[in-house]
Amino acid sequence: MKDRRPVVAITMGDAAGIGPEITLKALEKPELYNICLPLVLGDLDVMEQIKELCRKKSVFRRVSGPDQAIGEYGTIDIIDYDNISPKDFNFGEINPICGKAAVRYTVEAGKMAMERIIGAMVSAPLNKSSMGKAGYDYEGQTQILGELTEATNYGMILVLDKIRIMMYSTHMSLSDAIRKVSIKGLLEKIRLAREGLAFFNIENPVIAVSAINPHCGEGGLFGRQEIDIMEPAIEKARAENIDVRGPVPADIIFSHARNGDYDLVIAMYHDQANMAVKLLGFGSVVTLLAGLPIIRTSTGHGTAFDIAGKCIADETNLVRAIRLAARLATNKGA
Repeated sequence: MKDRRPVVAITMGDAAGIGPEITLKALEKPELYNICLPLVLGDLDVMEQIKELCRKKSVFRRVSGPDQAIGEYGTIDIIDYDNISPKDFNFGEINPICGKAAVRYTVEAGKMAMERIIGAMVSAPLNKSSMGKAGYDYEGQTQILGELTEATNYGMILVLDKIRIMMYSTHMSLSDAIRKVSIKGLLEKIRLAREGLAFFNIENPVIAVSAINPHCGEGGLFGRQEIDIMEPAIEKARAENIDVRGPVPADIIFSHARNGDYDLVIAMYHDQANMAVKLLGFGSVVTLLAGLPIIRTSTGHGTAFDIAGKCIADETNLVRAIRLAARLATNKGA
């Protein structure tokens, strides 16, 4: 009988960070093997080093492709790219060798997902500075996969159980974030949110747009973005049969989302989203890419160089990311 579990590829991330450690720890959870066929993309020597340091018991099994993954608890299938050695780096240090290797794992997983030989990919964290030293100017893995898939409208959904948040803008000053708001931009973001929610098989999803000014601008007294930009964009989205609510005051929108009133909230700038994330679900957020023709999830944290190699990293978010990827791949029949 054909194994119906989707193959989920987990990229090892930056070898100098906590990626290898949390990958190993996550794949020692027996419940993951009930929902997917995990497959690590990385370097076997680095994973063996972490196994020895952390005194873990799993056995690694080198495979040449996803079709050889067996998904058997106690045995971790790995495609060994052999592009880095433990002698090449020190834990917690920026290193172009680590950056180059991590980019390759991401690209290879993305190609497999596009070819439909894996059901989904999950990313352990990589380091932007290490990538930069290796000659890449990507902000992160989102841009790598956007370029690979030739996507034009894509972005991250922050997932905290049933609360989902998408940022309108990310890393820029608050003044620039305000200037960036446009009818066209917000309409595209609403469309992207609807596309991302399709992964979850939600019937008639509800999207809410957060206001950018206090009290939604108080009728224009505290700013006119809500009146001149956001309301017209929302009306255009509604004309496309998208159920959009708002703009909703930022100080109440996330409590409504927690109560189940909305399936996704569009936050208008970086900290508006992240304050909610860290208050409502600090330590439990994973990310999902929307707008790409593949399923890709990731941890909601970075490489944690300060604790790398100490065997104290918490794998919880990576476990959640694998669970979400497996669930979405199963929903899609991948």
